Amino acid sequence: MIDLRSDTVTKPDDEMRDAAAAAEVGDDVYGEDPTVNDLEARAAERVGKEAALYVPTGTMGNQIAARVHTERGQEVLADRKSHVVKYELGGLAQLAGLQVRMLDADPRGVPTPEQIDASYVAEDLHRPGTGLLCLENTHNARGGLAIEPEKIEAAADTAHDRDVPVHVDGARLFNAATALDVPVTDLTDPVDSVMFCLSKGLGAPVGSMLAGSEEFIERARRVRKLFGGGMRQAGIVAAPGLRALENVADLETDHENARLLADGLDEIGGLEVQGPETNIVLVDVSGLGLASEDVLERLGEDVRASAFGETTLRFCTHRCVSRDDVENAVELVAERLE
Repeated sequence: MIDLRSDTVTKPDDEMRDAAAAAEVGDDVYGEDPTVNDLEARAAERVGKEAALYVPTGTMGNQIAARVHTERGQEVLADRKSHVVKYELGGLAQLAGLQVRMLDADPRGVPTPEQIDASYVAEDLHRPGTGLLCLENTHNARGGLAIEPEKIEAAADTAHDRDVPVHVDGARLFNAATALDVPVTDLTDPVDSVMFCLSKGLGAPVGSMLAGSEEFIERARRVRKLFGGGMRQAGIVAAPGLRALENVADLETDHENARLLADGLDEIGGLEVQGPETNIVLVDVSGLGLASEDVLERLGEDVRASAFGETTLRFCTHRCVSRDDVENAVELVAERLE
């Protein structure tokens, strides 16, 4: 079985397992877990922020950021296809009491300065105002697009001109920096906070990081406790996260495998493949006259992908999939769709 559903299916390597077993631990709610403290310090340094917070999931990181940056009832601006809108169970409304103003952003999923200006609502007697701009990098639903620093900066500068803070859902942030061949800080310097996952392409078994100013993280720590994310001897899971930070250089291999996969699938009749920028390959199967679920049924357990719409599949390469696996996957897909 070749599992290309997501890079979340990666399993910790032996070095990560050894690090977990040997981790020095303490009670993190008391701030006494040295391994977590080390991870938070290193993560903050990596993305050029004053401080960072270890959270169980990327979704929790995004939701904490929204809660800290805003006041209840305010509006948050976000691309209609962004993760915080599509895949987080309405958390912006449920957990932060926010209204979402969904934008039909440009094809790369970044609201333009003109859209931000037009969508901004000033606070007055009748309206709570715009409280946050959420961006995403890479953009998952649009095919793992690596959003350029100039687009991030233009959007952030426009929001800041209106005194609106900016958060980036950077679940695959290091994939973006790798694809663009830029320092990750080029993508984070313009924004107020950023979340990135340790548990996707970087290969940790669990955990994400939320980074921002010291004041922001101090408030975020309280909200993490409110949301049930206060962990105790968390060094056991933080230690593999430290190892994961060293895996950034390996992401280019995942991108190369995604391009190989896309080229192979594009040769199969009835499939239309979006050229990948990172490790996500979107495939339109409408040319087969089949729905996504029908294609997945034909593939069975031999090649696993994700339905990403009625006639779209998502394939995602990762560190547990080799070049040989990708070549075999293409052959299997071709056989099953004959």
